[in-house]
Amino acid sequence: MGTHDAESRALFESASTPLYEEILTSGGVVAGDPRIVPGGELHAAFEQLREMGLVRLDPGNDTWVGEDPSLIQNRVVAPLSQRGAELLQESARWAESFQAVSQVWRRAPNASEQGPFRYLHGLEAINNFISGVVPDAEEEVLTAQPQSGRKPAVAEDRVAIERSLLERGVKVLTLYQHSARRSTGTRDYVAALLPLGAEVRTQDEFFNRMIVVDRRVAIIPSPDDLTTALAIREPTIVAYLVDVFMRSWERARPFTSQDASVVKDIADEQRAMTMRMLIEGHSDPVSAKRLGVSPRTYAGYVADLKDEFDAETRFQLGYSLGRLGLRVDGTDPEND
Repeated sequence: MGTHDAESRALFESASTPLYEEILTSGGVVAGDPRIVPGGELHAAFEQLREMGLVRLDPGNDTWVGEDPSLIQNRVVAPLSQRGAELLQESARWAESFQAVSQVWRRAPNASEQGPFRYLHGLEAINNFISGVVPDAEEEVLTAQPQSGRKPAVAEDRVAIERSLLERGVKVLTLYQHSARRSTGTRDYVAALLPLGAEVRTQDEFFNRMIVVDRRVAIIPSPDDLTTALAIREPTIVAYLVDVFMRSWERARPFTSQDASVVKDIADEQRAMTMRMLIEGHSDPVSAKRLGVSPRTYAGYVADLKDEFDAETRFQLGYSLGRLGLRVDGTDPEND
């Protein structure tokens, strides 16, 4: 019997199945039908049906007739299922084998020929490096993720990896901006992992992307090139980055909290941040990025402030904020 791969299945669905239906409804197809002989338009489809045993030759009238598919299905599907199970088992064994050698590599005195710093050029190199170190975490993974949107495929991959980490007892802390709370993809990601023990918090201030694994290796982006990142294994610098992360973590608010006071505090923090951007004179694109929202959403924040301070233009809004003596944190010094 021929190979049953994706290409043969496509042939089966597009040509062989309609031919099989025709054979059944018409009572058969004569052996000399020009469509099924070599060179005929349906020859490949007919040969597939014949090899599978879905048609047989009735010698009494020299006609090909159909057979019951239930008698044939197991002969096709069962070997594929068995092969799939074997591949999954072999894949798991290879993963275990690579985990073992990865641990040996990490503990070797000369673990990296490139020293404590390694530049990763290109998104593929960055993703491959992250995919190599994160799943091998033994104690903790810290992630600062300023952008809130996630592609479904990326989110599914990350959920699978972090679920495996959490099931092994690895601590997973993820930090977003407040704007992530409005992202459906991020909410789904959080809902999937929180029951397993993941911790997620949000804060108002913009921060750079960062991943720290076991407080041993950190990955940070290049400030000038989004397709370049730096992997750091130098203990002092990694410890400093962990301290930066944890200071932000302590100020952040739990993602799951729906308490009215927390929701109000988050709204107040975003309002204060918008006022700060206006007072400091940042452009809308820069301000939107700092808040982790789209320029359109940021324009909505500014419009709300115009209404609040009864200002028709941005200049009038800035003047009103300055006249009231508001500080860059959006608070009134007279209330101190």
